[in-house]
Amino acid sequence: MNTIDLVAMFRAQLELSKFGPGQTLAILTEGGERADYAEAFLLAAQQLGGHAYQMNLPKRPAYGGVMQNFGQTSLAGNRPAIEALKRADMVVDLVTLLFSDEQNEITAAGARMLLVIEPPEVLARMFPTESVRKRVERATEMLSAAKTLKIRSDAGTDVVYQLGQYPVVPEYGYTDTPGRWDHWPSGFLFTQGNDAGVDGRVVINRGDILCAFRRYVEEPITLEIEAGYVVSIEGRGLDAALLRDYMASFDEKAYAISHIGWGLNESAQWHHMAIADPQKEIGMDALAFYGNVLFSTGPNREVGGLNDTPCHVDVPMRGCSMWLDDVRILANGEMVHESLMLNTGRSLAA
Repeated sequence: MNTIDLVAMFRAQLELSKFGPGQTLAILTEGGERADYAEAFLLAAQQLGGHAYQMNLPKRPAYGGVMQNFGQTSLAGNRPAIEALKRADMVVDLVTLLFSDEQNEITAAGARMLLVIEPPEVLARMFPTESVRKRVERATEMLSAAKTLKIRSDAGTDVVYQLGQYPVVPEYGYTDTPGRWDHWPSGFLFTQGNDAGVDGRVVINRGDILCAFRRYVEEPITLEIEAGYVVSIEGRGLDAALLRDYMASFDEKAYAISHIGWGLNESAQWHHMAIADPQKEIGMDALAFYGNVLFSTGPNREVGGLNDTPCHVDVPMRGCSMWLDDVRILANGEMVHESLMLNTGRSLAA
């Protein structure tokens, strides 16, 4: 995409996020990365009559790509920068502040925040739609009211989450209310099981994705879970060996069960992780593709928890059946709840 294309797309995004005259947009970058995005957002904000500035931080040493070291940001300890961002109406995060105290402090002050790090073609393909937002909001209502979430699969998954201690986080790709965080692109939702309230077995099956490794699973991995922690990782293949070794390189907090949710975006592609660049994108297709169950381990700062481990393992799983209390949402990976089924949606950029 050329600069004009980016400016038009970013302007449409800012309009969705209700940015306009008299408002201030802060664009957070690191080491000069995504300079084209920063410039395009500056121009788009100017076209909409708002004020905008770019804050560029020093690049983190030994930074291993956007999938590594969650919660450890170059903004940490920089009080003047944090205070400035708290005064903005909207912050565009081109750095990845996920799971960080800094992100929580900035949004708690009222600034709405949007994370944007995927490539232009992914942003365009998964531009927010009215149908995705409606689905995510309806699912948020259902998940917020549920006391339990149960997942089963033919591969052997049988796990129950006790719910209610933590909020539900909806992601539909833009942020239009004070203090709200979102990620463009997205199209899913998640919450966290109660402390010590997750028990059972999760079998990560062939074709499921270990996002931390950019890897599609080839041999099943069985996780036994007790009181909210993984207590064993079994499997004869390379996938299980990699996961055991990786998680063992962190402290015990790495074994905690983190968020749980499911994907609702029909424009997301299960296969995209295979071609995604780990230095440039998280790979939001994997997290948001329609009908996945998004299982994860590690930090829970995004929902207000205390686990700050940098070891975060997202696992989008296919072919699962899922219930909220006694209401079935998914059957073998197919959406069966009528209110969440696909319908024709109009792109909000149109």
